[in-house]
Amino acid sequence: MSVALKYHPRLYLGDSINVNKLDKIKKRLESRPLFSGVFLIAMSRNPSDQLDIYEAKQLVQGYYKKNPPYVVGLAGNYEEALTLVVQMTEECLVHRGDCCLKEYLQCLT
Repeated sequence: MSVALKYHPRLYLGDSINVNKLDKIKKRLESRPLFSGVFLIAMSRNPSDQLDIYEAKQLVQGYYKKNPPYVVGLAGNYEEALTLVVQMTEECLVHRGDCCLKEYLQCLT
C-alpha cells in the first residue's frame, strides 16, 4: 500500500525527527506507514477544524490512498506534535494577529 503524501514546503519537525533522514522518513511513510513510528500534523479537511494530528499507522486505511493528507508537520510522538501545533499557533499570532492556521500556513508556501 502506498500513499502519495503532499508536504508543506516549510515542514515543521519535532525534535526527535532527524533532518538528515527526512527523505527516508517520507519514503517510509508513503510505502510502509505501519512501521514509521511517526505522528502527522495535517491540514484538516473539515472546515470547522484547522489541523489534525494522527499516527502515521492510519495511512493504511484506503481513504488516504484516494485522499492523501497535506502534511505540515512530523513528530515522534503525540506530545511532540502538540508542541509543534503550539509553535505554529504562536507564529501565526505574531505574524497575523489571529490564530487562522490554515491561512497562515498557506501564505508560507
